[in-house]
Amino acid sequence: MRSDSAPLHTLVSVMLDAAQTDVYCLRDPTRGGLAAVLNELAQQSGVGMLIDENCIPVKNDVKAACEILGLDPLYIANEGKLVCICSAAAAQPLLTAMRQHPLGKEAMQIGTVQGDAQRFVQMKTAFGGRRIIDWPVGEQLPRIC
Repeated sequence: MRSDSAPLHTLVSVMLDAAQTDVYCLRDPTRGGLAAVLNELAQQSGVGMLIDENCIPVKNDVKAACEILGLDPLYIANEGKLVCICSAAAAQPLLTAMRQHPLGKEAMQIGTVQGDAQRFVQMKTAFGGRRIIDWPVGEQLPRIC
């Protein structure tokens, strides 16, 4: 495995040039992974989120290591990645711009923001069901830095 840690300022610059005011929020999923970021955003914004498991880009070696260690990739820290919340109209132009940058070539739209008074983060699973993506409990891995 190779580290995917990277400075993202040049990618963010490309994103802001492409979508301007339609980028509402950018977050770094280093602590608590994607699950923590989405839950924080849902709680702070008073909305729900629906993500699609098939759209979340998790490399095969990461999936394999998580299976061996009994970890869920959604809760693993991700250095050199970002989560972007943008308008629906900006999603495709933003993805196109991101994919032209070396650090964004695997960018994916993984879900949508929805009205939800409970502020749940849900995931459509690969098997067609739905699963609540809850807050991380404790630390899955000790901090190294």
